[in-house]
Amino acid sequence: MFSQTVEYALRAMAYLADQAKVPQPNPLIAQATKVPSAYLAKVLRQLVQGGLLNGQRGPNGGFIIARDPGSITLWDVLEAVEPMRRIKTCPLDLASHLTNLCPLHRKIDDALALLEKTFKEATLGELLNQKGKPHPLCDFINPPRIKLGVKPSRRTKI
Repeated sequence: MFSQTVEYALRAMAYLADQAKVPQPNPLIAQATKVPSAYLAKVLRQLVQGGLLNGQRGPNGGFIIARDPGSITLWDVLEAVEPMRRIKTCPLDLASHLTNLCPLHRKIDDALALLEKTFKEATLGELLNQKGKPHPLCDFINPPRIKLGVKPSRRTKI
């Protein structure tokens, strides 16, 4: 249902929300979230432009969450990388429908409305703090460190 870009953005934001304001470099985020590094760079730029992340250059640089995870909704993430369009007029431009959607397009828009509501009510902080539930993206609490600037050998898993 969601594009790969949205999925990757949600993974990156969940990971960074869990990193306690410690800047994380792109290669480490890519490794932890299993997102191709070049693609992730594009997604991270969109999240910075959307005001959800801050980027820092330099040897201790990387990306950090811009606000408290409890104030960032999943909707904020979605809107930063790929805004969802609701159906307001007939997609077929049928004059007889105008803004009175046919049953098919009404159902689709109703589903989009439910999704929007759910994503606006869910925060990153909430995902990180659900007792008795698996941690988001479970395996990234302490991913193995990689040496930045060193090209991995064919045997090195990243």
